[in-house]
Amino acid sequence: MIHSKVWYVTGASQGLGLTLVKKLLAGGYRVAATSRNAQLLKDAVAITDHERFLPLTVDLGNTDCIEESVTRTLESFGRIDVVVNNAGYGLAATVEETTEEDIRKIFDVNVMATINVTKNILPVLREQRSGHIINIGSVAGFAGAPGWSVYSATKAAVAAFSEVLALDVEEFGIHVTVVEPSGFRTGFLTKDSLAYTRSQIEGYLAVKETQARYLAVDGKQPGDPERASAILIRVSESENPPLHLYLGADAYTRASGKLQQMAAEMVTWRETTLSADF
Repeated sequence: MIHSKVWYVTGASQGLGLTLVKKLLAGGYRVAATSRNAQLLKDAVAITDHERFLPLTVDLGNTDCIEESVTRTLESFGRIDVVVNNAGYGLAATVEETTEEDIRKIFDVNVMATINVTKNILPVLREQRSGHIINIGSVAGFAGAPGWSVYSATKAAVAAFSEVLALDVEEFGIHVTVVEPSGFRTGFLTKDSLAYTRSQIEGYLAVKETQARYLAVDGKQPGDPERASAILIRVSESENPPLHLYLGADAYTRASGKLQQMAAEMVTWRETTLSADF
């Protein structure tokens, strides 16, 4: 069965992006997918039906390159229905031991690329008066762990961007979902997807313990990327998709726990909060 919907997926050469692209193509969807190397992406997907698959070499730090990829997608498929801003990577380090260059770099990839891809595709979705933007965040953007402060900041930015974007584009019939997973077996903790600096500063015990624990579970994370991909496809077909979609038991536990802590703190400090007004 050939589906009419066209997906545009960034960061598709490995991890969740690659798993999603394969599942979409197996399900009959048409897919434009970006990578820093389209040939490697093409080899990884290994599909013979090239009429439904458009691998694109895209530098997500270059807005002209993003715009060209959108144009090529429209030339090939005539429309774009679902956008998945999946490209990104992790950074584990203390703030003291993270260079400004590394901070700017991860914000460029995790946040600015998401915004720029969305910005370039929104005119298409507005004209269609339909579409679904799926931004891949992380539970760390809401309930982070020691040693991941800068990474968590990028994913918190993605969540906030998604929340307000949803308000902005609702009138055009465009849906927005920010996906906030916990640990999945996607290679996220490998050298290609994680910038890691082991702390050399005395102390920071919580950081060192947490980072060691996370790195030790590489390849053993409970999250299944196949199931996650199936969920994303199912959500894209929903008439009323969620704004926030947490994936994994750990994500649910951490997010719900923080909500309870926030509610209790707000009650405790309610009088102080209200006393700030004239």
